[in-house]
Amino acid sequence: MAKSLTARKEKRTFSLSRESLHFLESMRKKRKASSVSAVLDELIAQQRRSQEARRISASITSYYDSLTDEEVAEDRAWGQFAETQFPDE
Repeated sequence: MAKSLTARKEKRTFSLSRESLHFLESMRKKRKASSVSAVLDELIAQQRRSQEARRISASITSYYDSLTDEEVAEDRAWGQFAETQFPDE
């Protein structure tokens, strides 16, 4: 996800445990981030990407689990045919 130069930020106030604040501050130093807010924003973005990847994976699994034996055999035959269309390395 590309960062938008015009992305608007909203100021919020949150109460976090000392352990969480210590963790965020150590991540800020480790990543040489400009602020704890920037670290928190990136952690949230990572979590969103991870959640989306899990959703996509579950969708793909659901699709393949829904295929009949005939459809699986047809897909396998197409795959074997496709492999014959590439030149040998």
